[in-house]
Amino acid sequence: MNSKALSLVAPRVAPVLEPGFRPAVLANRKFLADALATQSSVSLKLALEQADGSVFHFDTEIFPAEHPRAAGNFRYIERLVKFLLWSRGGFRVHVGGAESIARELQKHFREKATGKFDANMMGERIYERPFEIVPTTIHEIPPARASTTPLGRHLDGCRIGFDLGGSDRKVAALIDGQVVFSEETVWDPYYQPDPQYHFDGLMDSLKRAAAHLPRVDAIGGSAAGVYVNNRVKVASLFRGVPTEVFNRRVKDLFLEVKAAWKNIPFEVVNDGEVTALAGSMAIGANGVLGLALGTSTAGGYVTPGGNITSWLNELAFVPVDYRANAPIDEWSGDAGCGAQYFSQQCLARLVPAAGIEIEPTLPLPEKLKHVQELMRNGDERAQKIYQTIGVYVGYGLAHFADFYDFENVLILGRVTSGEGGDVILTTAKEVLNVEFPELAARIRFHTPDEKEKRHGQAIAAASLPNLGHET
Repeated sequence: MNSKALSLVAPRVAPVLEPGFRPAVLANRKFLADALATQSSVSLKLALEQADGSVFHFDTEIFPAEHPRAAGNFRYIERLVKFLLWSRGGFRVHVGGAESIARELQKHFREKATGKFDANMMGERIYERPFEIVPTTIHEIPPARASTTPLGRHLDGCRIGFDLGGSDRKVAALIDGQVVFSEETVWDPYYQPDPQYHFDGLMDSLKRAAAHLPRVDAIGGSAAGVYVNNRVKVASLFRGVPTEVFNRRVKDLFLEVKAAWKNIPFEVVNDGEVTALAGSMAIGANGVLGLALGTSTAGGYVTPGGNITSWLNELAFVPVDYRANAPIDEWSGDAGCGAQYFSQQCLARLVPAAGIEIEPTLPLPEKLKHVQELMRNGDERAQKIYQTIGVYVGYGLAHFADFYDFENVLILGRVTSGEGGDVILTTAKEVLNVEFPELAARIRFHTPDEKEKRHGQAIAAASLPNLGHET
């Protein structure tokens, strides 16, 4: 996608291994400031509508049509809509105040490969309705409606929690909130065409955890993807499963697992939400944005009131880098999205730029282990990788702060384990101090200890089901 129509801003803290990085947050803020400076900017309102009737608003300003910079209006709005779709979610986007841009968006989501991917995911896959871009006036935008609900924090009884990642699955057994067993098992779910592989792997972990409990009262889980009432809508873990098999077996896979455990209380939630929940529980505070740097990227959000929303928070797909030659996400085909900046995928793609020779066919976890070993031995090349990721995290958090109300950030995931994680955090804080001092003064960083990094997700997941007899 052409980015020349937007003024891209070089970061003051440049990533040493990728100096071409052009943060979305800087481009967006410059565009908005310049549009407002014309004193004739045009107000534009976006409203994203979900199947349950929730409507989320986002207001901004664009250049008037006669202004030379108006050529950047579409790119600016299209990237905002992309971010909002994957952070908020919605099958219908109302565009108020700029009919011409709405028409361009309709064409983008109908004809462009990346737009068609998003439209299919939001419409057919997640909300099971036709995806629509609706031109309207600002005054005719549907009113905002939102609901929040408590998430988890139930620790009574004998519980099992699991977390399904792209390179490993974690499980924990708890008795009245105390961990009596935890385990991590390597697996390779992404390109498995038979969902029996996923079912058998999960059941094996659950049985191993159950062996350490006198009984199993409830099971809670987290996994990358979108889940509604324990049904799989979209999940990268099953990307290798053919569509027909997905529809026939995967959609109700967790209901099948629940039935195998005699239909005890069972809840599976997006892994990002459980990331944020784990952070909120650990620090005893709300207003938490969770960012997990795993095989891909997981995001989660706990409101200042301590609840979750119906937002998707799929930060793997949100745009964070606006340069034309940004790395491409292998699933969506779009450029500059979160999965390529906050993940093992990111670390692996930076390895050649750092001058480190690793067999290209090695799995991501093995590449990570190699870089971690180099880091332990004081290798400057490995340090540069973590510094670069830290820059991404710093500018990414500033970008997220334009869309989320948070004061606490929980950073976790395998990429943050060891000395490299300390470098990531130090560098991210430097970015905030240099470029965004107002955020540096407000945002508090939190990281779990090493055990929590590896198993905290499964422990928090175990708290999801409500047994219904708490006082």
